[in-house]
Amino acid sequence: MWLLGIRPRTLTMAAVPVAVGAALAWAQGSGIDQLTFTATMACAILIQIGTNLFNDASDGQQGADGPDRLGPLRITGAGLATVRQVRQAAFISFALALAAGIHLVAVGGVFILAIGLASLVAGYAYSSGPRPLSYGPWGEAYVIGFFGIIAVAGSYYLQSQQLPDLAVVLTGIAIGCPAAAVLLVNNLRDLDADTRAGRRTLAARIGADAARWLYALLMLAPYPLVVAALGWRHSSIALLALPLSAWLIVTFWQPAAGPAMNQQLARTAVCQAVIGVLLLIALLR
Repeated sequence: MWLLGIRPRTLTMAAVPVAVGAALAWAQGSGIDQLTFTATMACAILIQIGTNLFNDASDGQQGADGPDRLGPLRITGAGLATVRQVRQAAFISFALALAAGIHLVAVGGVFILAIGLASLVAGYAYSSGPRPLSYGPWGEAYVIGFFGIIAVAGSYYLQSQQLPDLAVVLTGIAIGCPAAAVLLVNNLRDLDADTRAGRRTLAARIGADAARWLYALLMLAPYPLVVAALGWRHSSIALLALPLSAWLIVTFWQPAAGPAMNQQLARTAVCQAVIGVLLLIALLR
């Protein structure tokens, strides 16, 4: 039951930017501190788990994940756990992230403390509080910011002790764009249910056709970004994922909003992981 709530398939979106940030530091001549890397990865994954659980509890409480849900089962909406139980599990995950973050603050100081606290607050505010981010049009921007720029930059800083430069920021955006595309597919799939629950996501505001064009932009953006950030030598291998992105753009125009998009969502998440792995190969070779 708790594996359903944790959503293991989403955890690659937390792991990939941490690994890429450390690889960027390595490519620039820094060594990799294994303990710091492990703690960074643990924090990122635990915050992602907590965010998923808060989302599960909040949507279940609001009635957004009822019996007519088109996506994977949610434990609160399905009645497998109470809102209180799921929120307790989310707070435990955040507490564990804080514990792992003590070492990171000792290594990175105020800069990392600020990133860590902002990530915890954003993870809670994504689905909870008076104005949840997931109920408005800013979810995709949130993903690019926290699952792209901040995660890559924070991991890079912890390994290099250097403030992130433009190349690091551009790489973070490149990693965040396909992660945002995952959320866009999710929101287009759930368009009708979200509208009934009062959620005005970006997909709901711009409509299905514009959402598909935005998806294409998000899936193609990583390639010019990594070329601009890293140059041809480090970006050429990552370009091998371009045919996969192009194929996903084509397939995204075919299914109507509904259950048929579940495979599209999973494949988009895989594409983000593939881009990340190819970047790792390029940076570490």
